[in-house]
Amino acid sequence: MGPVVRRPVAWVVAVVLFGEAFGVAALNWFLGVVVDRQDMSLAGLDPHMMSVSSKIGGIAFGLYFALCGLVALLVALRDRPPAGFGRVLLISAAVVHGLLGAFTWGLVGWSAFLFMVLVLGLIVLLLMTYDRPAEPADAAPGNGAGGDGSPVTSPPVPTTP
Repeated sequence: MGPVVRRPVAWVVAVVLFGEAFGVAALNWFLGVVVDRQDMSLAGLDPHMMSVSSKIGGIAFGLYFALCGLVALLVALRDRPPAGFGRVLLISAAVVHGLLGAFTWGLVGWSAFLFMVLVLGLIVLLLMTYDRPAEPADAAPGNGAGGDGSPVTSPPVPTTP
């Protein structure tokens, strides 16, 4: 895919990840409130502790997806591939969406599975469109010029009679 597709994909990934960050944080916060108001224990666990842990988990995952969205936003703004920690973060987000997709198929249904696979595909598309083309192994650095600017030539091959 050419450069025409790269930036729009990065923008879409950023918007989707920011939306997902807000959605995950809000859902977990809501579940924490529900657990707190039920005031029932599950297998002897403290309801307040379950409520607080749900809210903390929601904030943590929300911040994680927001950070991934920030990486995608920077890719879109700079039109440069993610490097270093940003690339690792996007790869981890793709893995998380693959795992969440597998879990949501059985727990939530096929519509949630399709959403997770769609986000997974968008992240992989972002990573692949900004992938650098491989250079040939025998290519000399500097467009074939030596360290002093002179062209690089192969050493003469000795001939034996």
